[in-house]
Amino acid sequence: MTHVVGAALARALMAVPEVQSRIVFGRIRSLESCDIGFAVDVQDGADLAPVKVRRVDQLTPLEVARKLAPKVASVRAGTDRAHSRSSSIVRHLPWWSLRPVLNTASLLVGGLGIPAFGQPAFPLGAAFVSNVGTLGLDEAFMAPLPLARTPIYLAIGAVRDAPLVADGSVVIRPQLVLVATGDHRIVDGAQAGRIVTVLRELLADPARLDEPWQPSGT
Repeated sequence: MTHVVGAALARALMAVPEVQSRIVFGRIRSLESCDIGFAVDVQDGADLAPVKVRRVDQLTPLEVARKLAPKVASVRAGTDRAHSRSSSIVRHLPWWSLRPVLNTASLLVGGLGIPAFGQPAFPLGAAFVSNVGTLGLDEAFMAPLPLARTPIYLAIGAVRDAPLVADGSVVIRPQLVLVATGDHRIVDGAQAGRIVTVLRELLADPARLDEPWQPSGT
């Protein structure tokens, strides 16, 4: 489900390209590609690490899964250099230096795209996806990470059987809840509505994700 939602979200963002941006010195700056960050739980949720996949709008869900798998394995095995170095820096910094260090990292990493403190440039990409359903949560509101300056965060809830109306009848079907949070300096209601519309269309017909994506009517 994570790979399907990630692939669909990337295509939805391509339909509203102005959302693929970040704020730098009070100005909106575009991101060059539609990269998506995925949350990886480490040690049964004791830690959380981001893994970024580049140009997800050009990938099928299967290709997303294949690119994610080795990165996830590396993070969970403790061999991912970026996560290990960042965690080590945070653990050894005195408490009073955390805020200035994070502010500096935010400007360099998330704003200017300069790797620093163990983190790559734009570590979460244009959006961040977390499958909180694997932790037993039906829904969650994700707090934006200032370090990354990412405009969209999407939480995937657990799949549950629930009633819905189909062809005039009430039936039981597996359902999940998607909860999005965003940087309102970049994403307004009209843009969010366009993203949700495309996302719904693609999730209702996921076979479209195995083909080059085109907006409806083209």
